[in-house]
Amino acid sequence: MSTQRRRIHFAAAALLAASLAGCGPLRELITPTAPAVSGEWAVLLDGIHSFERGIGFSATSNFADVSNDQVSFAHCGHVPRLILPWSYEDPAIHWGNADSESECRALAPDDDIYFRRLEAKGESETPVTRAMLAGKLDRFVYLVIHEDCHDQFNLPYGVEEALCDFITHQAMIVFAEQKYPAFSREQRAIRRYAETQAVLAHATIDWYRQLEALYARHQRGEISADALLRERATLFVSAEQPLGFGKGELNNVSLASNMTYSRYYPQIEEAFEMNGRDLARTVAFFRKLDAAKPLAAAVQKQQRIDDARSVEFLRAYESTIIEKLRAALRGGAL
Repeated sequence: MSTQRRRIHFAAAALLAASLAGCGPLRELITPTAPAVSGEWAVLLDGIHSFERGIGFSATSNFADVSNDQVSFAHCGHVPRLILPWSYEDPAIHWGNADSESECRALAPDDDIYFRRLEAKGESETPVTRAMLAGKLDRFVYLVIHEDCHDQFNLPYGVEEALCDFITHQAMIVFAEQKYPAFSREQRAIRRYAETQAVLAHATIDWYRQLEALYARHQRGEISADALLRERATLFVSAEQPLGFGKGELNNVSLASNMTYSRYYPQIEEAFEMNGRDLARTVAFFRKLDAAKPLAAAVQKQQRIDDARSVEFLRAYESTIIEKLRAALRGGAL
């Protein structure tokens, strides 16, 4: 089944599930809630790491111990409402220190703000946090594979986030099939999480492009700032449910952050298909892409970009790597 047909199939299943939302047992059968992380989490963690080795991951220093002090990691960012960031790395976003949403909002009352607590942090020898242990099974499996994935590559985050999300979603499905009985609550919940996130990645691309087109109209002087913000507000209300956001949560920072995990998801899907939908081959393929990528300084010099921290450089470097990926998809060598 092609990638497009799988997405249509999943969307149809989701629509059916929504129509049966009032039927308790049937709803649980179709859209199972994930069980909590059990006291056997250490055994689960060992099983995930063993599975990771089977798809070509090297061992990492993540999740080596439990942190009683680190509950989660706070992230607070803000950006002026008339700026649409490229990704969470866009220097237009100011990332600051805040322990609560109210503290974050106080840093820039007139800006779009983003506050979230993350259960784990990649490439930092992240521990098993209390937030991970208090969460759900599907999220635990996602976090371990995703953060371990970051230690396998040295790509710009604008590429690596989408890569690690895609690999993680596919790995979750295979891992659940290997570990849990067919049709068990655990297997179905993990699979649903992975498939839902894949659908959201494509939806994020679609909604971001609509917002990007709106901001382009303002930049060309076709609409006023007030008109931009009015149309933006309408778009955000329409996008909240399709993108899985709560009321009032969607803004330029939250959408750009999600876009970091989504922008190149379709190209990575193509690479997965080209590699026979084999995870180990796909991991090896992207290791080759990583090794073949140009030096950042070379791209900066070639593109004549003065500031390596600028959004122009972020976009240029990502584009150079993705063009190498596209060339490989067309049959070229890495």
